[in-house]
Amino acid sequence: MSPVARLVLDPAFAVGDVDPRLFGSFVEHLGRCVYTGLYEPGHPTADADGLRTDVLELVRELGVTAIRYPGGNFVSGYDWEDGVGPKEQRPRRLDPAWRSTETNQFGLSEFMRFVGKVDGAEPMLAVNLGTRGVREAVQLLEYANHPGGTTRADERIAHGDQDPYGVRLWCLGNEMDGPWQIGHKDADAYGKLAAATAWAMRLIDPDVRLVACGSSAQFMPTFGTWESTVLQHTYDLVDYISLHAYYEEKDGDRDSFLASAVDTESFIENVVATCDHVGARLKSKKRIDLSFDEWNVWYSSRPDPEPRDWQEAPRLLEDVYTVTDAVVFGSLLIALLRHADRVRLACLAQLVNVIAPIMTEPGGPAWRQTTFFPFAQASAYGRGRVLQVNVDSPTYPTAQYGDVPLVQATAVTDDTTGAVTVFAVNRSQSDPLPLEVVLRGFEGLTHVVEHSVLTDPDPDARNTLDQPERVRPDAAVGTVLDGGVLRATLPALSWNMIRLA
Repeated sequence: MSPVARLVLDPAFAVGDVDPRLFGSFVEHLGRCVYTGLYEPGHPTADADGLRTDVLELVRELGVTAIRYPGGNFVSGYDWEDGVGPKEQRPRRLDPAWRSTETNQFGLSEFMRFVGKVDGAEPMLAVNLGTRGVREAVQLLEYANHPGGTTRADERIAHGDQDPYGVRLWCLGNEMDGPWQIGHKDADAYGKLAAATAWAMRLIDPDVRLVACGSSAQFMPTFGTWESTVLQHTYDLVDYISLHAYYEEKDGDRDSFLASAVDTESFIENVVATCDHVGARLKSKKRIDLSFDEWNVWYSSRPDPEPRDWQEAPRLLEDVYTVTDAVVFGSLLIALLRHADRVRLACLAQLVNVIAPIMTEPGGPAWRQTTFFPFAQASAYGRGRVLQVNVDSPTYPTAQYGDVPLVQATAVTDDTTGAVTVFAVNRSQSDPLPLEVVLRGFEGLTHVVEHSVLTDPDPDARNTLDQPERVRPDAAVGTVLDGGVLRATLPALSWNMIRLA
């Protein structure tokens, strides 16, 4: 195997167009994602709605498109009515999902105002199919989307929102395959409930786009049979099936951790195969797309720093991400783009403080984690048409996935401008790797606009309250485009964005 990674790009060979919703995120009532994250009325930067404008600026810079709310495990025990109307009348509730106290000072209307302040973003709401069902789902839909003249729609108007919210994206529950989920059901029971809910919601608003719960991980014992059973009930009633996946370094096996995207791509391809098998069995011409509406690096095996004793907005799941985490994170983004023909919607979980690219301190600053940068760059320059990319790369051995290519890459072309952006990671922990990209059919490309690299001599370098800009992307040197061939060097353990025009 040559010590050079090579790939060929040709506009005649494409995966498909990127749906902007691929760059979505997730806001759950969990820890400090909402309270002292997005929403902190007493903060020096808070606007009239209590939203932190320093966080809003970072969310806009991040470039999120669809924002999923309010959960997550939280939604399976949530009464949406608690979060609407006058704040002084909203009840305080126990949240058993995260063993916290929910004040309900932030609810649906506050979330919709937040989304309205994020350029290019749209809401994605989840309904509670854990402790509730069809009746509550259609009443929430009526409240959100019906113009007026009915009890629920008139309640929205009385609460200060004259115009309907026009929410198009809806999740039919959350992780209902998981025994940890409040109201957990088996596939047959969930499939019947999801079908009934979908049918009723479409009667209220035929334009809704619905996501059925798929498996909450590929390692679930019911994976595959869950999707098959659920889709047998819902195939003609829903538009997407969900996937959730989180990764962490375990037992010091960093080589396998760096190869996490191998699992992501396998997960996607297996779910696509299952969807298409059900469609063929039903003799349907419809295609089910994928909503990868929870994904991230998450050190879920680490204990919480504080006991869960019904606090308000406790510090939960506040992982501080390293350069190594950012490289893995970038590889997961690449995996999503490489399957953009079927992954039409994705949500980074979560947006602020809770396993998030943005961190805050109550009453204090907000800053970017290392994972912020790959997402922001992919959202900014990963819009367009994804090209087929097969990387001829040296490999390295992993305990979990066998031999894995050191370089993972994808490329997106903007058909309007003719520009091409290559995203690539070098998984080697020690060695830089030359990259050659042969460009066929791109005669209009003349120069390298930018080669941005996220790396650091310390693989555990991170951004913190004390050092909020310790890690940032830098400009690479020596990258050239000559005679239709791009030549670059990918530093060891790095995320790379190369723009050509």
